[in-house]
Amino acid sequence: MKFSCSKQKLNEAVLNVQRAVSSKSTMPALEGILIKAENGKLTLTGYDLEIGITTSIDARIYVEGAIVAGARLFSDIIRRMPEDQIEIETDEKLTIYIRSGKSDYKIIGIPDNEFPELPTIAASDPVNIDGKLLRSMIGQTIYAISDKDIKPAHKGSLFEIENKTIKIISVDGYRLAVRKENIDIDCEKKFIVPGKSLAEVQKLISDNTENVVITAGSRHIIFRIDEYSIITRLIEDEFMNYKAAIPTQHSTEMRVNTRKFIDTIDRMSLMLNERMKSPIRCRVDNGTIKTSCNTPLGQAYDEFEADIEGEDLEIGFDNKYMLDALKNTETDEVRVHMNGPLSPIVLMPSEGDSFIFLVLPVRLRNDK
Repeated sequence: MKFSCSKQKLNEAVLNVQRAVSSKSTMPALEGILIKAENGKLTLTGYDLEIGITTSIDARIYVEGAIVAGARLFSDIIRRMPEDQIEIETDEKLTIYIRSGKSDYKIIGIPDNEFPELPTIAASDPVNIDGKLLRSMIGQTIYAISDKDIKPAHKGSLFEIENKTIKIISVDGYRLAVRKENIDIDCEKKFIVPGKSLAEVQKLISDNTENVVITAGSRHIIFRIDEYSIITRLIEDEFMNYKAAIPTQHSTEMRVNTRKFIDTIDRMSLMLNERMKSPIRCRVDNGTIKTSCNTPLGQAYDEFEADIEGEDLEIGFDNKYMLDALKNTETDEVRVHMNGPLSPIVLMPSEGDSFIFLVLPVRLRNDK
């Protein structure tokens, strides 16, 4: 194999596919990047048996071929090459020669036939969605994916496509995030995508990404993003009945300036750390939201006015969970519904229901 290509394009491709490379494996090929030169294109693939990322870049191909290069060393060499053009060649002894300007490296490769094949997906109705919209939807729900829950389904997000809408739902037992948008697709699909894979999808979508094509099979799914394809296993488990968890009525509604609420909780959080956990006490009283926190470090109190309808109440919540929900609303104002001190706190946009975030309350002690 022999080819030459742009250092910038090769470096960018290597850095992106490297995120799917296994950091430690009993199969050396899984710690490498598969490099294929054929048909005037250079294709690079990383795959750890759970998620695969592949892309193609333009290259001048002199001799077609394929080899696996150790990802970490190959990436470090490419990044440090001095010139804009790089030439790479291999021989029958699996030596990889990397040249740029006066820099010259020789590293040992791995036969390409030791690299596992990426899964194939049977023909299926593809779902086309605006790139920035998908990135936003993932960003607004990924925070609620569980990293500890023993239930596999909660380590990913549920995608629901039906009635020309798409929903992404995440839950971790303490909070729930639902994001909904209308799309011009007339099909019905449900699948659970691992959180790790969604994080990679989110990173690969740029401001210039116009469209993402999603093709879901029975066990795997492919996201096609610009010049990249991400293939990942689906989580084969039953997702919770999230609709039953969303309260259908409320006794108190607040319309709150999102920035004010975030700043207030941030100030309360100065009294909290990992060793000193305590709920924030929130009193809704006569058009005012009064927050307080009492820990061995000290006490804090703050208040601000809001548009409040319904019953006064006092409720407690975890500062981090509420901050995560508020910061992901991406709106200037948020509606907050509550139905007593023990019912989930519901956050929604000021108009409509494009997102629904739930935060479970924390039972307060009687001391103040």
